[in-house]
Formats: sequence, structure tokens, C-alpha cells
Amino acid sequence: MRTVESRLAARNPYFAVFARIGAPRRPVLTAVVFVVTALTGVVQLLVPALYDHVRRDAAAIDAGEWWRLGTGMFFQDGWALGLVFNLAVLALFGFAAERVFGRWRWLVLYFGCGLFGQTMSYLWLNPVGAGNSMCVAGLLGALTTAVLLAPSRCGVPVEARLRLGALVIPALAIVGTLLHDNHGLPTLLGMALGFLLLPRPASAEERV
Repeated sequence: MRTVESRLAARNPYFAVFARIGAPRRPVLTAVVFVVTALTGVVQLLVPALYDHVRRDAAAIDAGEWWRLGTGMFFQDGWALGLVFNLAVLALFGFAAERVFGRWRWLVLYFGCGLFGQTMSYLWLNPVGAGNSMCVAGLLGALTTAVLLAPSRCGVPVEARLRLGALVIPALAIVGTLLHDNHGLPTLLGMALGFLLLPRPASAEERV
């Protein structure tokens, strides 16, 4: 794990910041959710008819199938390509977020933002679909806040260009929402939760 972490930190300055904020830990939650999401994705590819019974579907939800807001976070409307891409970003941002925020906060960020995104998609933005990308968008939002707060809350210096780059994320989230993309709102919620949940150095021993 340290080898992977050191390589990411060497290649990407943002991951170097995450490495200094968080406490070293194995990305157990990221791995578990990755495996479960991968397995459900493979089952979907093997049994395509299953997708219609688990996707987010406003008409079905209105008829009482509220559980689709949950299953919609594990299946993919992008099918094979969507599955590969979403697993890749889950591995990348999930690893970083689990280090920075710890495990129980990771659960709140991932599933809280994912459920919020599914709900807002059902109510407004995109009534039919599925995917874990909105969950990952929440992690990305939280990591954006971590970069912005690192100097003041964690005592970790961050170059001005990196903080400026991080501000691109909320700007894109707002524009995307205005264009009816359903990833913007969970990203913004992730930023807000990141502000509330980012551990201070004094509580580093609690990041489990």
C-alpha cells in the first residue's frame, strides 16, 4: 500500500497533500465496495434483463419501489464502459478519501452523497438511470474541501495553484447542475460534509 501511495504522491501533488493530511491505513472500505460494485456490474452484464428491475426509475419508485434509490448505486447505466470507468475512479478517490477522512466518515460521504444524488435525480435531474458515480462525486467534493482547508485546519501547506485548481470542482458542479447533470449536487454536498467531517490533527487517533 505504501508503494502505491508513494507513487501517487510523487505523480500528483494533490495526492501528496492527502498523504500528509490523513493517517496511514489499508483502504478496506474502498476494497469492499469496489468488489461488491464489480460483482453486481458483472451480474448485470451476464443478465441484462436484471437492470430494468434495479435501476433508478421514477415511475417504479412512485409505484412504491423505493429500494431502487439504493440499488441504483450498485448497477451501471453505462454498462461495461461505465462499470470500468466508475470502478477506476472509485479506487482512486476512494483510497484517498479513506486515508483523509477515516472509515466511518467515508461511509457517510460515499453513501450519503450517493443517496442524495439518486434522490435528486429521481425528483428533478435524471429520473431514469443507475451508477455509483454520484457516490464518487461526493468523495471528490470532500477531498476538494480537504485541499482548501489543509493549511488552516491541518497545518499542511498547499500551494496557491493547487487551491486554485481545487476551486474548479465547485464551479464545474454548479455549471453541471444548471445543465441538468446529476453529479454536481452530490459533489457540492460532499464539499459541505467534508467541511464538517475533516478531522483535525488532534483527533488523528480517532480516524478509524
